[in-house]
Amino acid sequence: APDTRHRRKVATAAALASAVEWYDYFVFGIAAALVLGDLYFPAGSPSAGVLAAFATFAVGFLARPLGGIIAGHLGDQRGRKPMLVLALTLMGIATTGIGLLPTYDTIGIAAPVLLVLLRVLQGIAVGAQWGGAMLLATEYAPEGKRGVYGSLVQLGVPIGVVSANTVFLVTGAATSDTAFTAWGWRVPFLVGLFVLGLAWYIHRHVEETPAFREAERKLAEKERGEQSSPLRTILRGHLGTVFLAGGSFAVNTATFYILITGVLDYTTRELDMKRGAVLAVSLCVSLTQLVLIPAAAALSDRVGRIRIYAFGAAGIALWAVPMFLLIDTGSLLWLAVGTFVAGCFLSIMYGPQAALFAELFTPEMRYTGASLGYQIAAVFGGGLAPFVMVLLLEATGTSMAVSAYIIGLAAIALVSIKVLAGRVTQDGDTP
Repeated sequence: APDTRHRRKVATAAALASAVEWYDYFVFGIAAALVLGDLYFPAGSPSAGVLAAFATFAVGFLARPLGGIIAGHLGDQRGRKPMLVLALTLMGIATTGIGLLPTYDTIGIAAPVLLVLLRVLQGIAVGAQWGGAMLLATEYAPEGKRGVYGSLVQLGVPIGVVSANTVFLVTGAATSDTAFTAWGWRVPFLVGLFVLGLAWYIHRHVEETPAFREAERKLAEKERGEQSSPLRTILRGHLGTVFLAGGSFAVNTATFYILITGVLDYTTRELDMKRGAVLAVSLCVSLTQLVLIPAAAALSDRVGRIRIYAFGAAGIALWAVPMFLLIDTGSLLWLAVGTFVAGCFLSIMYGPQAALFAELFTPEMRYTGASLGYQIAAVFGGGLAPFVMVLLLEATGTSMAVSAYIIGLAAIALVSIKVLAGRVTQDGDTP
């Protein structure tokens, strides 16, 4: 069994991997809400440009299941660490490429085409990353602390949001509006080069997880003819659990991306609020999640994942209408209150999610199953959410349509969670 010092080193490396990966992924969402529409999709109305930029944003989510499938299959056969290193390397290359990409005015139609391709690579990378980082943390966790260790990886999301917003805020403050549009927006993407250094560190200094080594030993004892690929095992016997996992989490990821990208576009374009002030609110809300996520995860280690997870989903449903009523006031204070409460419910749900998904599957198929469940939610929740939000606002003229969208996803989540409650001990370990 690994000692405490080694467990903490691995958990820290996994958390950092998650943070830098999500940073690279989130800078695209912020840039899509602020500048990418005009620079890469200049034809048509401002709304059309934003829709095109958000559609490109969504493309990255469509690619995430592919990354989850490839990395999950190889991660269950070859190890968690190699797939995590590969994902970090791919993300670093793709994000830097976006930062260096010429605009439509310079190279014409090639600019949006290349932007979409690089966003696809980002999607594949983050689809591969989450399962590897999550399993490095949870499979090294001591008994009774899987939720806490898994939450360290989940902290990568608010850390990524805080870092991305901070870099954009600093860049915006240091440049004029003209300079920001001309070149300043590229700086946050070029910072993504640091992810390559972290990939090298994990490759050199982090060992494979004990759970994978044990699963590898068991597989080696079988005859070759009896072995089945992890993906085939999932598709034949556990596909229902994968879809239920995705259904349970879609409301969380949809609401999250509505808050960090959709609301940024809505408040600056429709409500005439200042870009820097809205980014600052998003940054502050994300900072509170650094405390709430591990707290919710620690509580789930004591009272069970399902209870905490379901409470967060119910809270999102109940707060969907009040949140947009507060945002629609155009007041920075009420924007902060509305998004803060929503962020609390998101954190309560997100904290135990990594451990819960790990416990739905046995080690031999855990990377594949957990990654697919997470990435299905990302496609139908997060990837489409900002795009759907703009469409609903354009079609109805009221933010209550967006609230109804969130409530519908929350209802799906609560039904999925109820069914999953009977499968945690059946398909995985006892929570």
